[in-house]
Amino acid sequence: MITEQGIIEEVSGQKALVRIKQSSACATCESRGDCELVSGKSMVVEVANDLEGGEGDHVELSVPSGAFLKLSLLVYILPVVALIAGAFAGGAFAGVLHVPLSVASVIGGFLAMGITFYALKRLDRSLRARSEFRIRMTRVILRSGTPQSDSGRPSRM
Repeated sequence: MITEQGIIEEVSGQKALVRIKQSSACATCESRGDCELVSGKSMVVEVANDLEGGEGDHVELSVPSGAFLKLSLLVYILPVVALIAGAFAGGAFAGVLHVPLSVASVIGGFLAMGITFYALKRLDRSLRARSEFRIRMTRVILRSGTPQSDSGRPSRM
């Protein structure tokens, strides 16, 4: 299970908007220059508020590892495969279209990759409805209105 921590920004009915905090793993990540968390923009996700968290609460979010792996393969591998397949297909049609091989390969590759991105965008909408791919709030770490004891844990009254 992949987990991250965040702070609830807003609660609306059974949904909560959670601002993801930058984790220690971000410091060594190879993609840190491209990530929204490092570039100054924070990442906000909408999750079901099953644990009845309130604004300002620190929460833990998780997504199943299998779902994360499937989505990563779709987003990263599928466009590359489409680019290569499109380049080969474009090259095969170069003679029929009377264009140079390299031009037909480039056009075919980008066309196939564009179609793949469009298909992934449509697939994203349908996958959001499936519970196995949803980000879940797994626990409330710290309630915003709860007094703290010296140990850093919320004190019980």
